[in-house]
Amino acid sequence: MFFTKHNSRRASSFAFGAAMGVTGMVSSTMAADLAAAQQAPEPAFDQERFDQRFNQKEPERNWSLIVGGGGEYEPVYEGSGDFEISPIPFVLFTYGEWLEIDPSGVTITPLRHNGFSLSGKIGYEMGRDADDHDRLRGLGDIDLAATVGAKAAYEWGPVELYAEVEQTIDGSESLIGTFGIGYSQPVTERLILGANAEAVVANDKHMEAYFGVNSDQSAASGLPEHKPEAGLKRFDVSASATYLLDKHWLLRGKAGLGILTGDAADSPIVEEKVQPSFSLFVGYRF
Repeated sequence: MFFTKHNSRRASSFAFGAAMGVTGMVSSTMAADLAAAQQAPEPAFDQERFDQRFNQKEPERNWSLIVGGGGEYEPVYEGSGDFEISPIPFVLFTYGEWLEIDPSGVTITPLRHNGFSLSGKIGYEMGRDADDHDRLRGLGDIDLAATVGAKAAYEWGPVELYAEVEQTIDGSESLIGTFGIGYSQPVTERLILGANAEAVVANDKHMEAYFGVNSDQSAASGLPEHKPEAGLKRFDVSASATYLLDKHWLLRGKAGLGILTGDAADSPIVEEKVQPSFSLFVGYRF
């Protein structure tokens, strides 16, 4: 499959990710191919023809590389009521079934057995700048920091159940837990649909760093004091569509909705509890 089905919390302005406005990378030839594909009726999905046509099974090599770019329309910061469009470069390299490198970090999966997998990841947390938005003035910066994490998952056909944990080293010293279910399935020879739902819990250090307001910050910002505790932070749902333009080019769109809960939602930093996002991406697979 070209894309993994889920994304943990964003480690940079790139976001699952997952899943971005196309910035002119689609040539007129590709656009014509897409228009023609849309006019012609899609054949029913056939796994064997799908694998042959788009070269998913490549016994002569066990690596894959996708490069591309796009953009995402998202809140300026978590809890913001204002939105911005962020350009996103993208590189995804996989080697066998055990190594994946993308803009959020490096993931190694040493164990796969009967649908169960266990992986570890080294990445980073971008933090937050006080000058990102007027509402953050006086709250101070949250520094960039490295992260380490682990994930356990079970795949049952097109469905994946997973649980992951991620610890930030220095910076916010966040400890984040994510529990989710994902779905991804080709529905024609060109179209892959996906959906995802997850719950995110966080420790008190993460909640205080991103949603808390201490006495000094209150005096500097004018916001009331707020001391959040560890617990459920948000729910996220998303839907995605990946369209294979040909053997190499692909187009992916994603719409997501996050809902802040508990002490995070009650923070004076938060302007809107409901956090939508939309992205569009075009990539080339080597």
